[in-house]
Amino acid sequence: MNSLCGVVQNQMGYDVRMGDVFIFISRSRTTIKLLHAEDGGLVLYMKRLEEGTFRLPAYDPESRSFPMEWRDLVMMVEGIRENPDSRLKRLKALRK
Repeated sequence: MNSLCGVVQNQMGYDVRMGDVFIFISRSRTTIKLLHAEDGGLVLYMKRLEEGTFRLPAYDPESRSFPMEWRDLVMMVEGIRENPDSRLKRLKALRK
């Protein structure tokens, strides 16, 4: 978590405490980490796909980031496309 905070501050030039969600996606696009500051501390969410890959959003060179709305982030993590009949391949969790 400390190394991700260092990337946000030293390489991206942002303060992790400003309330934004910072998204890190592995080169293979099978792992995503979300770093977020809340009252009381930092939160790190990680998801590794067993099947499929994450689709990258459009890159904004001016801000050196991939700006997106919360809705777009949820759709990316869940593999949902704009077409409601289309989903990216995801492993189904076993639930009782």
